[in-house]
Amino acid sequence: MNVDIILNNLEKKHPGEVEYLQAVREVLESIEEVYNENPHFEAANIIERLIEPDRVFTFKVPWVDDEGHVQVNLGYRLQFNNAIGPYKGGLRFHPSVNLSILKFLAFEQIFKNSLTSLPMGGGKGGSDFNPKGKSDAEIMRFCQSFMLELWNYISPEIDVPAGDIGVGGREIGYLYGMYKKLKREHTGVLTGKGINWGGSLIRPEATGFGCVYFANEMLATKNESFEGKTVAVSGFGNVAWGAVQKVNELGGKVVTLSGPDGYIYDPEGIKDEKVEYMLELRASNEDIVKPYSYEFESAQFHGGKHPWEVKADIALPCATQNELNAEDAQNLINNGCLCICECANMPCTREAIEIIHKNKLLYAPGKAANAGGVATSGLEMSQNALKLHWGRKEVDGRLHEIMINIHEACVKYGTEEDGYVDYVKGANIAGFLKVANSMLDLGIY
Repeated sequence: MNVDIILNNLEKKHPGEVEYLQAVREVLESIEEVYNENPHFEAANIIERLIEPDRVFTFKVPWVDDEGHVQVNLGYRLQFNNAIGPYKGGLRFHPSVNLSILKFLAFEQIFKNSLTSLPMGGGKGGSDFNPKGKSDAEIMRFCQSFMLELWNYISPEIDVPAGDIGVGGREIGYLYGMYKKLKREHTGVLTGKGINWGGSLIRPEATGFGCVYFANEMLATKNESFEGKTVAVSGFGNVAWGAVQKVNELGGKVVTLSGPDGYIYDPEGIKDEKVEYMLELRASNEDIVKPYSYEFESAQFHGGKHPWEVKADIALPCATQNELNAEDAQNLINNGCLCICECANMPCTREAIEIIHKNKLLYAPGKAANAGGVATSGLEMSQNALKLHWGRKEVDGRLHEIMINIHEACVKYGTEEDGYVDYVKGANIAGFLKVANSMLDLGIY
């Protein structure tokens, strides 16, 4: 396998899709050695088959706003690889949604799902629709129109979407209501459902919980823990909410949150009633964190910036892709940071990762560290299939075990001769081998 040749050919077919090409490059560079050691992969053209989605659905989504005007958005569903199970991945409603971002997310999802050890393939979808500032009635009409097209391509044994940015419990409810009406059956085709109608406990918090569990395993390799540590967190959505809760539970102190407007720094720590206020901010339509600094005197607001200039022992980027650049990485290192664990999808730029690895920091990629969300979605699928409902303690225990196993897989395949663990390499190889060997077993299809 020649990575440069493969990427050059891919870029010719998909020009300008920078996020997708970035994700593919990271995986190919990590697995190049193990791939070339297994000639049967090359004989079956595994890479060329793996880096292209099985199919891409694009459709228009017409809907009527509260003023009676007809609006039109674009809808997408990407089914990338189903070698180990039904396609599985979230739906993102955000103005930034385009094919490049969805292909990057769906490609990453293949390996993330593989790492969980649950039978789930990789997929992703969404729309350039922006739920911010929309009424519940407008969001319902959009979701119903979106599902009128999507329902043709999904089912519990084919493709199981979930939530993502802009798609929470409210949106999943509206989507599932229309699916149930069209299909005339009550099945586990969506995850992130309400507790009263098939959802799983701790699903909203699961990505943040899982990320902190993974980071704690990393810290343990250095005889460290969250106890007494200062933690910088970006974002203030579900992922950040889960991470803040679990960090507090493990004895750490979260001092930052961020939004599109900037970040807040609260040296006294974000806990108790401050977490409750964080939930109020998240539920508002303003999508900003500045009001936190009005509510709590201990907090300072820094407009137009990311929180990575703050002195912290541990950094948990929980917002979006490429939010932590080379300068940010150097700031964290200069301030004594010992661990950077990605709770979001690809939040660190390629240049940032190079600096982090050069300085031998503990660093985990999102495909491993933030797999807790999809893992809990897989547990929701299991509960639906069994017609059972597990308690909070059981779901959390299963999630914790999954994250420990993912960490062990990363260490197995990512430990270098000097003992440093390259978690990117470990995650990519572990995730790839399961999918690639499954593809070999299934033949050319």
